[in-house]
Amino acid sequence: MIPRVNERTHAPHDPLGEALGRAVTPEEGLTEHTVVAYWPGLDRYTLDDEQTTWTSAQWAEHLEDPLLENPFAASPRGDRHAIFHLEVRLHPDDRDLSGAEWAEVAHRLARAAGIEIPGDESGCQWIAVQAKPGRLDLIASLIRLDGTWQQQPGGLLRRLADEARRIEQDLRLTPVPVTPGRRAASRSVPTASGQLATVLSQLADEKSGPLATVRGLVEHTAHRIARQPGAAGPDTAHRLELIARRLHGIQQDLATTAAHLDTRPCPRVAAPSPPAAHAARRSP
Repeated sequence: MIPRVNERTHAPHDPLGEALGRAVTPEEGLTEHTVVAYWPGLDRYTLDDEQTTWTSAQWAEHLEDPLLENPFAASPRGDRHAIFHLEVRLHPDDRDLSGAEWAEVAHRLARAAGIEIPGDESGCQWIAVQAKPGRLDLIASLIRLDGTWQQQPGGLLRRLADEARRIEQDLRLTPVPVTPGRRAASRSVPTASGQLATVLSQLADEKSGPLATVRGLVEHTAHRIARQPGAAGPDTAHRLELIARRLHGIQQDLATTAAHLDTRPCPRVAAPSPPAAHAARRSP
């Protein structure tokens, strides 16, 4: 089980949309199978007479309410990015957890993150969303119901990683391997730059990256057009070849940027090969 804390935002819609894998809308109702846990005191809110569940937009509004109702509340640094987003992923070989187990995971991580304090009736509003296989997203407002900013405990990442280890043991999940001489907590929470570097490397990958696929299709089309009769064929083929070369340059730029983002050892990515030369060329 690997927890990751995302950068705080000023609104809950993007984190909730990321957790759901789709846009937040006023039409889609989220059941208890999706929102598996939430802050104590939610029961004081009531649904409309014709509703059986809250929509994703309504859940987002609940999380945003403290920010709107307390316009002067800010973090110790003076910012208003109050939406906290924690995601946790299970090992691919782990079993499927029940709704009750996901709810237990959510409450334990919420307490470890300092957004749920037992007996505190004026604390943070938060929800836990389980919409993707093997993943839980915990989204909270750090502006408390009493209008103050919730201070999270020091060593937050270490606390979350330690609690994840305890959850693995209690629920008999696959433990994160520990490198000798290092604690799992120090390597179980990937950095944002490392994850972005991985994304860029995948885009630049010559064997399976999407840009390589697009470039191959462009080159194939240029080759076929060059063989078509008519004066326009060679000119069009040449333009497509120039597009393929620009795509190749983008792949190289992405690979270079990924290397700058992530200085840690990472799986090698096949270097993009230059576009294949075709017989078709524009006549001078």
